[in-house]
Amino acid sequence: MDKQHKITQLYGYAVCLVTVITFLISVSSFVGAIFDLSDPMHGGYYPGGPSLASFENYKMDILKAPQQGQQASATAYVPDDQTLKAMYEAAKADRIQTVKLRAQRTLAADILIVALCIALFTFHWRWMRRLAREEA
Repeated sequence: MDKQHKITQLYGYAVCLVTVITFLISVSSFVGAIFDLSDPMHGGYYPGGPSLASFENYKMDILKAPQQGQQASATAYVPDDQTLKAMYEAAKADRIQTVKLRAQRTLAADILIVALCIALFTFHWRWMRRLAREEA
């Protein structure tokens, strides 16, 4: 019976430890998602692609990049400013929407994980305290 009690205690305290670690990781991710939601234009990580910091940066990146597999030449198509501005606004709106969606998904998942961690920790901690009282 004593060996069974030690295994039960080990299990209970291991679950509590895992829930605390998971809770801390989820809170960190939760805070990052809140920051991404507060400024979706600059949130997230998007390597490569044209800069969306300003229209001028976007325009320079688009104009200096060779068009899909073509060599840069004097006869290459260069969109006018109105077309470039529309492309910039569409790319910017897409970036904002993507960052918002990812941040909202992260928030929802982290809220569920934190709630589950709290429930598991509370149940197992009370269970361990009850076992300790019964043993004494």
